[in-house]
Amino acid sequence: MSSADPPQPPFALRRFDAMAMLLCAIVGLDTLGSVAAHGPEGLVWMAVLGLLYFAPYGLLIAELGSAFPQEGGPYVWTKLAFGRFTAGINQVFYWISNPVWLGGALCVTAITTFESFFLPLPGGWKYLAGAVFIGAAGLTVHASVRYGRWVTIAGAVARIVLLGFFVVSLVLYAMRHGVQPLSVGDYTPTYVGLVALAPVIAFNYMGFEVPSAAAGEMADPKRDVPAALLRGGLLSALLYGVPIFGTLLVLPGDQVGSLTGFIDACRAVFTVYGGHIGADGTVVLTGAGSVLAMVAAAGLIIGLLTSGTAWAMGVSRAQAVACADGAGPRWLGTVSARRGTPTRVNLVSTAIAALVMVASLALSGGDAQKYFTAGIGLAISATAISYLLTFSSFIVLRRKYPDVSRPYRIPGGRVGAWTVTVLTVGTMLFAVVALIWPGLGVGWFGTSGDPADYLPTGFEGQRAAYTASQLVPVALIVSLGCLLHALGARHRRTITSTPLTAHPDRGAFVETH
Repeated sequence: MSSADPPQPPFALRRFDAMAMLLCAIVGLDTLGSVAAHGPEGLVWMAVLGLLYFAPYGLLIAELGSAFPQEGGPYVWTKLAFGRFTAGINQVFYWISNPVWLGGALCVTAITTFESFFLPLPGGWKYLAGAVFIGAAGLTVHASVRYGRWVTIAGAVARIVLLGFFVVSLVLYAMRHGVQPLSVGDYTPTYVGLVALAPVIAFNYMGFEVPSAAAGEMADPKRDVPAALLRGGLLSALLYGVPIFGTLLVLPGDQVGSLTGFIDACRAVFTVYGGHIGADGTVVLTGAGSVLAMVAAAGLIIGLLTSGTAWAMGVSRAQAVACADGAGPRWLGTVSARRGTPTRVNLVSTAIAALVMVASLALSGGDAQKYFTAGIGLAISATAISYLLTFSSFIVLRRKYPDVSRPYRIPGGRVGAWTVTVLTVGTMLFAVVALIWPGLGVGWFGTSGDPADYLPTGFEGQRAAYTASQLVPVALIVSLGCLLHALGARHRRTITSTPLTAHPDRGAFVETH
């Protein structure tokens, strides 16, 4: 390393580590079935939003992450643009969505996968399995970067191997049994399809900023963030598109569920190694088919676990940075000197995830699909709400700090900057509204249908209950953010802000205290 290179933190995350974290954050195996459940139209809207949202989102984060490569990423960007109080509230939305997702949708999907491929978990065994899943995630996030990075690498490898093997098995299945007939008309995009799909597709594409939230552990974020985003983004799009298309080819449309769609597709294609599909659609696996299916199930559970941990590594650090900066109590912003991890935030996150897991199993009344729907909806809306300000901070920082060195800069000048801002913020706003009020716009402008028909599975005829499942938690999150800000008042009085100065290690601008 030359004398001109910036000093590196111990056990720094390098470009490959950042890309592995990115794959774990973006490629969420729990939502593959949600897109496939809407048929070929889901693929079309996935491609459209890939161009109109995913690509601009990646470009926006590439510039922010390389220009402002400080630990805490999204919190730092939002604070520089809108101030500490606004950034603190926004950060709570970003942080709380992870334990809700981990203890809800991810845990439910993992338990469902285990029961589908291994053995049933009656009564208290479900709670024990959920506790093991959440505990493993908590221990991983609690570990130092030196060890935690291997978990994200394992998660990235598990995704590539699992989805790659699924595609190979799909080809063998198609050669033996043929595929489902799909007409050109099945791919016609509709507005009602967009309303139903936009939130979940947007959620599939979330995660570009996660490595930037842990930028303090990266060797050279100014260079590695843009490179990791480009490679990881292209690979993520491929890992999503091919398996979803394969699921549509293998399973009849009425057999694809949002919770079990990908699981059912795996069971079906693995019959080529041993087993058969009955006349009633029941899948029976035998011999090598059963063994390979269990191996794939283990890989799927690892993929679900590492999705949660990759996000937690980023959002917990961002929340700790916010608390250390006075947007919350100082004790919550403590970072372990030995491990370099935000111990107290991690413990609180794990506790919240455990409570969500217990609530999901106790209150769902055995209807896992219903809780999966509510849980994934809340996780998406909380993250999307936080993105509204995070994405908006991009255009504000372009104006406030025009002289900051930007190793990567979105082309097109002011027009290019405003274009990516409008596309990303607009997509998030549409996703939030469509989540809170499913069926938005159905029956308007010549479209046919009843908005009530677009309520999520498990909430048919229960619009008030579903809306409450989204709005009440949002109000509680805002209240929590205000409470944390109030608890940070004493710490804020000890902070003396000084003008922005050049950071000697990163060559960017940070606030010093």
